Parts: sequence; C-alpha cells; structure tokens
Amino acid sequence: MGEAVDVGRLSVDDVEGLAERLVEFMKPYRERIGWSSRERHLDAFVAGLVGSSERKSVEPIAHAQGVDRRQLQHFVGVSVWDHLPLLDRLHEEVGQELGDPEGVLVVDGSATPKKGTESVGVARQWCGRLGKVENCQIGIYLAYAGRGSCTIVDERLYLPRAWAQDPVRRAKAKVPDGVTFQKPWVLGDEMLRRLGSRLPHRWIVADTEYGRSSLFRDRLAKRGERYMLEVPSNILVRKVGGKAGRRPGWHRVLEFLKRRRITEWTRFTVRDGQKEPIEVIALAVRVQTRRRGKPRVETLLAMESLGSGGDRWMFLSNAPPRTPLEEMVKAASRRHLIEEAFENAKGETGLDHYEVRAWQGWHHHMTASLIALWFLVREHRRLGKKSAGLGGDDALHGERTAASTALTRGDPRAMSLPAHAQRGGPHRPLARPRAHASALVGHA
Repeated sequence: MGEAVDVGRLSVDDVEGLAERLVEFMKPYRERIGWSSRERHLDAFVAGLVGSSERKSVEPIAHAQGVDRRQLQHFVGVSVWDHLPLLDRLHEEVGQELGDPEGVLVVDGSATPKKGTESVGVARQWCGRLGKVENCQIGIYLAYAGRGSCTIVDERLYLPRAWAQDPVRRAKAKVPDGVTFQKPWVLGDEMLRRLGSRLPHRWIVADTEYGRSSLFRDRLAKRGERYMLEVPSNILVRKVGGKAGRRPGWHRVLEFLKRRRITEWTRFTVRDGQKEPIEVIALAVRVQTRRRGKPRVETLLAMESLGSGGDRWMFLSNAPPRTPLEEMVKAASRRHLIEEAFENAKGETGLDHYEVRAWQGWHHHMTASLIALWFLVREHRRLGKKSAGLGGDDALHGERTAASTALTRGDPRAMSLPAHAQRGGPHRPLARPRAHASALVGHA
C-alpha cells in the first residue's frame, strides 16, 4: 500500500513547471471548444480552478488570472458552447491512462446547498452534506478507478419533477426542451451506457439510492455488467430453494440475516496507520429478490463493523455464484472512492463553488472542474504519489494529511460479535468500506 497524499499537498519542487504542463495539457480541450476568445477563457478558468485561491468562483479566478470578470462570467454562465466534446476528450485520456480490466465505475450523487429559487434544479430536497432536507441542487456523478487512481469522469444535473413541469422556470434557466424528469438512477444509468464501453471495468458500484431499484439492477444485468450495489435494510429477500411443496417466505434483510448460521460469517481486518485496527464480518448468500413479475436470484453481501458503532452494510450483486467473498468485499469497499474524489474536487478544483443559475452554466462549471481534477490526478501520477480518491484506489486516509496504510492479517481469535453472527469463519485482510449516513442501520 502506498502513502496517502492529499491532492492539494504539492511541494515547491513538485509544482515547478506546472504552468507549462497545464498549457500543454489544455491543448486538446482548446481545440474542441472553438473560437480563440473561448480558448483563452477556458485556459484561464481551468488554471484558476487548479490554482491556490480558496474561493474558486468566477470573480476571484478572473482577478487571479488577469481577465475581464464580466467576460469570464459570460463564458461560464451563459455562453453557448457544448461541454460534451470536452468530456469526450476527458474520457479518452482517462481510458488511455487508467484503463484497467479490473477497473471500477462508481455512481453517486452530491448536493450543494443554495439559497433562493432561481438556480436551475434548486428545491427543498435531501442534502447529504447537511444531513437534512434543505434548499439545494443535486448533481449525479460517475467516477472511474483503475491502475491505482480515481477521478470523476461524468456528470448530470438532477431536475426535480416540479422544475421539469414548469415551463416558465425552464425557460428562464434555459433548460433544453428534450430534458425531462428522470430519477437519479436513470441519470446514473445514462452515464454508464455512455461510458461503459469506453472505460474497461469489472464492477459497477453505487449506494442505496441506486441499489434499491430493481429496474436499475436488471438493466445492468441485461447489458452483462457486474454490479455491487448497496441496498437499504428493509429490502425483501427469501431463500433460494426450500423444502418440496413449501415456498420460502419473504423477509427483510436484517430478519433474514438473523437466520444464518454462525459459521457462514468471515472476519476481516484492515489497519489504518492513524487508528486502531478496523474489523468487520461478512457473508455472501444467494437469495431471491422481488420483482413485479418473476423473482430473480442475486447474491446478498452483508458486512458489519465490529467497532462500538456496529455499522452495517448490505449489497446485492449479480456476481457468479463462485465469486470469492474477498473479491466481493473489496468491490463493495471501493464505493468510498467517489466520496474521497468529491472531497478533493470540492476542496481543490471548486466543484461546488459555482455561482451560475442557468442549465448550461452548471454544466460548463462542472466540466471545467472535472478537467482540472483530472489534471491534478495526472500530476500526482507523474510524481509517483498516491492520493486518497485520486491515487491509491484502496487507500485509507485521515484528516487530509499523509498517512501510511497497511493491510494486516489479524488475530483469528473469537470476538464479541452480534448474536446472529457469533465468531464464524477464517480471518482475512481487506480494504474497509466507508459508511455514509443513509446506509447505516442499527442492531436488530
């Protein structure tokens, strides 16, 4: 395991020649945007996002880069240029440098608190950053992890139903006519269909917002995608098979897990350089899951922390029956990579620093921020450094500082486990999955 280094922590020696490398890096993006004035503004805006200013909205960037503020505001906020060719170039570069048959695609949403009612898509909805329903905009993002690095590669803006059905607000925010209300998982699937063939991967992972939808899981399975999707604790499952003449009953996941034998659980340990060893138990079992028509067979992966919190995570997967438990647990653990990429994108390339109201302005800012993020990922790769969310794709880190991380084989002795999973199975190392508020459940 490599040292975890924050993407923004570059020394003076590291940044020598950075400006020249950024100019060269931006060349293919300039070629795709057209018009020399747009090229200059794109260069200035991305340079500002990469720069050291704390606030990375248009005004401080214009001041730092020595460009006219109003012209830069027009370029980002309302100028009519297509961001998709720039994202296409980003995808090409990521595929060439990070493309890995063992790669992982991660889908997740991120909310940005906003005041007022004019910004496109803003509404009172769940804001994960604040942990409550609040006025915010929600972006849906796709990240790619491969060859020891991870970066965000695509974005969609979630348009609430009330916005989609309001012609006055749509016109004011310049929402294109073809944009309709789509659930977050549909937007995620749209990105996966667009990029699935361009970025080699073995797994698709996502949180409960996406895993709860059987339609989403079925779409992925139909396309031959292998998924590991987190699901809520109240999802219904039942045992495969059963006694002749008797059909097994449906149970919520937690109730179903209480019926598992203690020997079915395996314990894993991960050691973080700054913390005590983190231990979890896990099991995988084939189950039937409900559909409107015929039930489907999927693999239920359950994991529980052995710490004081007793956090639990449940996943459904279409992995083949003989897939090793350790491989599935590692796939599940990679869901945290996009959270760390969000942290770096917001902290280092201004992902959420935008001050635009129109549809195209939001996409312009997001595209520039993702390009800037990719540039920093490449810089860390050039320097041979690994960074959480941007370097090592299975690294743990703490408090945005360098922290060595090592997986260790732990003590296989019995521990105090929950009543439904007393000390079962051999002890193996793995990368710990990161929990998030919407996925945690208490003990039954």
